[in-house]
Amino acid sequence: MKNKLIYTENIFDGSREDLINKVSQALSQKRFEHVLRVEDMALQLADKWHVDAELASIAALTHDYAKERSDKDFLRKIEEKQLDSDLINWGNNIWHGVVGAEMVKDELGIMHEDILNAIRQHTTGATTMTKLSQILYMADYIEAGRDFPGVEEVRALAFEDLAASVGWQTAHTLSFLLSKEVRVYPGTLLTYNTWSVDK
Repeated sequence: MKNKLIYTENIFDGSREDLINKVSQALSQKRFEHVLRVEDMALQLADKWHVDAELASIAALTHDYAKERSDKDFLRKIEEKQLDSDLINWGNNIWHGVVGAEMVKDELGIMHEDILNAIRQHTTGATTMTKLSQILYMADYIEAGRDFPGVEEVRALAFEDLAASVGWQTAHTLSFLLSKEVRVYPGTLLTYNTWSVDK
């Protein structure tokens, strides 16, 4: 599917190959290979859940665009864009999504808000997530290179009940963070309360 995918909308000024070239230059080979696996999973989920393949492809290819940027780059962008000042208290795990979306917008010229929000939300989730955001959130978590207890279960769930898989991931991520006794980003707690807790 992805090899035949042609970008037809005015979302990115170029082809999929052009975007791949730009993203690959920003990332290590290992990270770039992860990005390609996320795109593959995102396209499978997009097909299942009737989400535009072009949007899924572009969101997946750019979701980690800023992952290997310096802390200085992120702090500069937070100040430049006057983003939430609390962001300075976090780090790359949060920044590469929330702040990275601004870099994707400014450096790659991608202005589509659904794509940018999916990038912003791909590690923390959000209380309100479009199908595209849910797909990227899950594709990043269950791409073919992932191997952790329960991965096969949650892969299957993502194709059966996308929203339930978002809740599964969030609950397991929160459990992992608590086991490590690290601070939890407030947005992750809000995602948990929305998607993981039985109403």
